Amino acid sequence: MKITVSIKVDTPIKEVWRAWTTPEDIKQWNAASDDWHTTKATVDLQVGGSFSSRMEAKDGSMGFDFAGTYRRIVEPELIECIFGDRTLLVEFLSAKDGVTVRETFDAETMHSEEQQRRGWLAILANFARHVESKRGI
Repeated sequence: MKITVSIKVDTPIKEVWRAWTTPEDIKQWNAASDDWHTTKATVDLQVGGSFSSRMEAKDGSMGFDFAGTYRRIVEPELIECIFGDRTLLVEFLSAKDGVTVRETFDAETMHSEEQQRRGWLAILANFARHVESKRGI
């Protein structure tokens, strides 16, 4: 099953792309809730290159790596990657009033579709706040 989530960002596409693909930015926005954070991020933005984000509970109780390989990159329009046996397509849809960031990913079996949707949407909301705050919006 595929799940799609999206958010609109009031920021030029060049800034959206940079924040999505820069490790220092990723560490600032990549968390689904305030009690989690990303402590390390790496990006080798090329087909066959890898990415990794270390996500940890702030209380140190647990953590995990979200890592994979880039399969297709069309700057600044889309990134397709694989992580484990799942795929993720991130589309950056530019319009006059901003950029819609749309993620379509293979669902996993541990959490419900709704839990997955909420978690990925929360991360997108953090991304939007981060990018827009850099512009002073």
